[in-house]
Amino acid sequence: MTDSYFQKIQAALSASPFVAQPVISVDDRGEVWFIRADIYFIDNSLLHFRELFIGQGKLQKKTYTYHYQREDGTLVLRYDNAPHFPDLPSAPHHKHVGESDVIAADAPDIFSVLKEVESLLQP
Repeated sequence: MTDSYFQKIQAALSASPFVAQPVISVDDRGEVWFIRADIYFIDNSLLHFRELFIGQGKLQKKTYTYHYQREDGTLVLRYDNAPHFPDLPSAPHHKHVGESDVIAADAPDIFSVLKEVESLLQP
């Protein structure tokens, strides 16, 4: 993980007119990088995300979760790569839509998820 990736995340959050308060932590363990964040939006909704990278030099994203919920805690969407839906064509990557639907989805990144959340917040 390079500092530039973290700086890109911070820049995207700073540029968003919908982000009210981002709380981000990075745990650098040499060959393992773990990013955890809670991003609060102007309507008090929350995007919680985690990304785990491994390797030397060129790092590989091993696991991820992007969980977006309303202020009351109701799930709006969640992308993750937990292997609990092996029959989906995109397995292990998938998207939870609302509280009960799961669909195939390509692996997103924090930037595309942030854009998706922003589109949901626009009037």
